[in-house]
Amino acid sequence: MKPTPAELYANLISSTGEDLQRPGLQGTPARAATAFEYLTSGYKQSVQEVVNDALFPSDSNDMVVVRDIELFSLCEHHMLPFIGKAHVGYIPTGKVLGLSKVARIIDMYARRLQIQEQLTHQVASTIAEVTGAAGVGVIIEAKHLCMMMRGVEKQNSVMKTSAMLGSFRANLSTRSEFLALLNN
Repeated sequence: MKPTPAELYANLISSTGEDLQRPGLQGTPARAATAFEYLTSGYKQSVQEVVNDALFPSDSNDMVVVRDIELFSLCEHHMLPFIGKAHVGYIPTGKVLGLSKVARIIDMYARRLQIQEQLTHQVASTIAEVTGAAGVGVIIEAKHLCMMMRGVEKQNSVMKTSAMLGSFRANLSTRSEFLALLNN
């Protein structure tokens, strides 16, 4: 019989020499299993469920930018958190995405074991596919606890990744407009 997530956490904690019966650890394996299920809940979501038909007709072909969208994820290499923010821009071609859906798409992919480079590309590709946008730009900046708490232990390092698709990649002025809007 396969062990439950709580049993796996109990084994992991016990392997450190800790006493699972001491007051501070009673119930911790179950709480940790519940937390991990939430932190990886993106595996149970699909783009269709997240977007939920929140595409609206629009005559606008001007850039849409949503910035400073908080995110957290778990590094797939060490299973430690990385925490940061995403900035998303796209140029609509007849339809716009409901504003909250941009953040929900980010959360869906971030709540998986992940690397930031892949997360950035997944968000950009999904928004391009869902909206049919002429171009999409995504920038994510995050602090990685796998680099802060262990290894080189660099507390002030920030990783920045970008994915530029369509006109954001092909047209320097489009990309420059996006970057300028992020700095205002």
